[in-house]
Amino acid sequence: MDTAATEGLTFRDATDADVDDLVALVESAYRGDSSRAGWTTEADILEGQRTDREGVLQVVKSPDSRLLTVERDGAIVACCQLEHRGTHAYFGMFAVSPKLQGGGLGKVIIAEAERTVRETWGATEMHMTVISVREDLIAWYERRGYRRTGKMTPFPYGDERFGVPQRDDLRFELLVKELA
Repeated sequence: MDTAATEGLTFRDATDADVDDLVALVESAYRGDSSRAGWTTEADILEGQRTDREGVLQVVKSPDSRLLTVERDGAIVACCQLEHRGTHAYFGMFAVSPKLQGGGLGKVIIAEAERTVRETWGATEMHMTVISVREDLIAWYERRGYRRTGKMTPFPYGDERFGVPQRDDLRFELLVKELA
């Protein structure tokens, strides 16, 4: 494990008080010019918002979800949603501060997320959906042991809570990893 990436990290569940900071983090990692500082930007394929206060608060309050929050020196630097879905868990809302992307922090967080769902819920698989045109991101997940399933779901065109698409071929692909 990359000790520089893990140095000074604290993992905890998000609280209501974190919601505004988490919305800002997710937006900065995926939308607008600030997202271009990292490699996870969706700014070329989607405009508008990535999430909103209500969506984040819903995850924080849901009895079947956890919003794993990562802090360094008291500041929120990353997060991910973990949702219990029977024998598997769903991984979503993954965001790392653009300034910290590319340094190994994402690998550390996804490993902690996998450990957490195994130990907390006994999950045997982790599922996630990724926009299918995000080949670089899918390749990153494949290097972490996730496999493409070819199962697609439509992008919610017309629902601006998920952004304003800049192309007409967006859909989500299910990625799955068996957890040992």
